[in-house]
Order: sequence, then structure tokens, then C-alpha cells
Amino acid sequence: MPELPEVEVTRQGIAPHLAGQTITAVRVRESRLRWPVPSDIQQLVGCTILSVRRRAKYLLLETELGTAILHLGMSGNLRVLPLGAPVMKHDHVDIELGSGQLLRLHDPRRFGALLWTPEDPARHPLLAKLGPEPLTDAFTAEYLLMRSRGRKGPIKPWLMDNHLVVGVGNIYANEALFAAHIDPRRPAGSLSASEAEVLVAEIKAVLTRAIGQGGTTLKDFTKADGKPGYFAQQLQVYGRAGQGCLACGHPLEEIRLGQRSTVFCPLCQR
Repeated sequence: MPELPEVEVTRQGIAPHLAGQTITAVRVRESRLRWPVPSDIQQLVGCTILSVRRRAKYLLLETELGTAILHLGMSGNLRVLPLGAPVMKHDHVDIELGSGQLLRLHDPRRFGALLWTPEDPARHPLLAKLGPEPLTDAFTAEYLLMRSRGRKGPIKPWLMDNHLVVGVGNIYANEALFAAHIDPRRPAGSLSASEAEVLVAEIKAVLTRAIGQGGTTLKDFTKADGKPGYFAQQLQVYGRAGQGCLACGHPLEEIRLGQRSTVFCPLCQR
């Protein structure tokens, strides 16, 4: 599943082609996505895209009448293509633009979404209860420490809760905890003030690096054969179970926490 850096790189890739463009048509070939594409989506026609924003893993196409909310699901991607580009299997939605281009949603597993809201998207049920963005000033050590008090469950699944903070998915929780020298099995409530400082800094650093790597390695968003997804990253622990720790050489261990693979160094992370 695309995680926050992949979605942010997608936003950066498509935004220059969409911002300021008038939508001339919305063609829905398959409405049965994770939630049915609403007929109200046709209100986009005639609107100008004012901005392309991201909230958690949702992309927001903001217009003067409302906002289209896009989610890529497990396997979806977006492409900016010329009008009349050949339609391939799993190309479910086209948003046509006055520029002579279109934004195409391709989603083989149909776990993605395209929804519409005429209201402030921050009040939409999918977005209203989300935690702060990890790369903003709202995500601080003080906030993390306050939210951790009394928490007895392991810290890694807790970090992946979007009600706490958005976008710290499995890859980045593994990586940030390793960089912060924190055992993923430890109770979240055992976090100290100094550890919270380090952990917040490492979460921000690992996500920033991933976005930067994605910006240089993802294929062009205007090419029909581009395949965005997990781009090449310099991972320290994720996917390296049984290999030597890059810091101390001890074999990395793999367990499951919250039904997700968790890789860590039992010597470096305590």
C-alpha cells in the first residue's frame, strides 16, 4: 500500500498539471471502488482546480464548489495523460482538463476512492478524527509524550495509529524506532521526555528522506507506463530480518506486532 511519502510524491507530481485548470468532464467507467463513486462527483465539471493538497494519505482536489477526495487504496495510481489516451484495464476514472490533458485513476484492486464534499474537507468523516501531520509543527515531543501517558500496549502499533499521528506506516515506524534506539515492544507509556524528542525528530527525518528519494526515483507522472509505488529507499531494518545490523552487526530479529512485520536490533534497541 502506498504510504505517506508515496502519496506526497504523487501530489507533487500531478499538482503542476492540475492547479488552475478547468475540469471539462468526469468519466467514471467503474464506480464500484472502496466506496461507490457518488453521482455528485459530476459537480466538478466546469470548476477550476484551486489547489492539490494532501491530508494523511488522501489527496484533495479543491475547487470553488467543493473538494474531490482521492485515495489510492492498495494498488492505485494517478497519471496525467493527453485527452484520448488509450484506456487500459483497471483505468476507472478520468478527470478531463481544459489543458488537453486528463487525470486518470488506475486501480486494479479497487480499494481506492473518489469522493466529493461541498463542505470543508477537514470535517469529512474520513478526515475529521485524524491526528496531526508528522512533518508539521503540530507534531511535537510534548504532544507525543502527553498522548503516551498510561499506554500499556507496545509502542510500534501505537505510532501507526492515524488518530495519534498520520502517515507513520509500517516501514517508517520500523525505521524511526531503530534510529531512535527504542525497542518496538516497549509499552508506549514508558517513553521518556528525552526519548520523545529523539523519536519525533527521527520520524520527521525518515519521512523527509523518503519523500526526497521518491522525488528523484519515481517515474514521470505524465507517462502512461509509469508505475509509482515503493521507491528505492535506504532502509536500515525493514525487510532485512536475519541480516546483520548496520550499526552493531548483530542479526536483526523479526516478530509480529499488531499483525504487522516488525524488524529490530535486540542490542541497539532497548
